[in-house]
Amino acid sequence: MTFSVRPLDPFADAELIHGWVTHPKAAFWMMQDAKLEDVEREYTAITAHEHHDAFIGLHDGEPVFLMERYDPRYVELPGLYDPEPGDVGMHFLVAPTDTPVDGFTRAVITAVMETLFADPATVRVVVEPDVSNKAVHALNEAVGFVPECEIKKPEKDALLSFCTRAQFMAAQGVAA
Repeated sequence: MTFSVRPLDPFADAELIHGWVTHPKAAFWMMQDAKLEDVEREYTAITAHEHHDAFIGLHDGEPVFLMERYDPRYVELPGLYDPEPGDVGMHFLVAPTDTPVDGFTRAVITAVMETLFADPATVRVVVEPDVSNKAVHALNEAVGFVPECEIKKPEKDALLSFCTRAQFMAAQGVAA
């Protein structure tokens, strides 16, 4: 599967992603009760932030996922672990669908990781999913993430996990 990403436009894309982040399958995004204005406000702040970006992922020109990239020294994880040079934080959300395709979500997270590692400055990707989100832990492991420890964030207990470029390539069956 071939994917591309484009920067998220907080106003033009708000209605689209509002349906995604408020969907029952997106419970771990903690935006279930968000109104359209809340989504606009949140993603306006993200896109304006010096250390946080949001993107829409496309498959055959159709929006199918949301991706966030952040610098964990300043966003999500300050003071919760010892960041290393080249660390990049990531969140992703696949759009809900009534016609799921086997392997699609794994293809999306693979595309997200390829996008992040396309930047030579990215040495290691950092994630902090909810400890109870077993589905995303399995996906993370499938692309090379290794859990480090549980951490307490204000909004959740999270499983801090890391994936180096070599770990990602090995998970793809590619020699580093």
